Amino acid sequence: MTDQALIDLAFTMLERSYVPYSKFPVGAALLCGDGAVFTGCNVENAAYGSTICAERTALVKAVSEGRRSFTTLAVVGRGEDYCWPCGACRQMLYEFAPELTVLVARGDGAFVKLPLRELLPHGFGPASLS
Repeated sequence: MTDQALIDLAFTMLERSYVPYSKFPVGAALLCGDGAVFTGCNVENAAYGSTICAERTALVKAVSEGRRSFTTLAVVGRGEDYCWPCGACRQMLYEFAPELTVLVARGDGAFVKLPLRELLPHGFGPASLS
């Protein structure tokens, strides 16, 4: 799958977001090592701490279906700035894929591509427990 196709798929998830409080929909698409793609959207909650981001939604869906190998994640929003993953998402992604490539888009469709290790330098993962 091309980077653009993954970005496009993530944009389709914006309409599924449940964002009655922030009004800030986010979509994600996670490409697995076997070529499967899992999508996600953010789902807010009146108890704000219970909100789940689009990136973690896609990751949890993939893991719950037995996937453990991930290559690329696309994260998109409608804003003028790039839709960067939050710290909690970066940490969750690092657990499974420290070598992940992250595509981050803004509302006009422009995107940047960078390694997760750049977004979360000196990340704490399973190897840190050895």
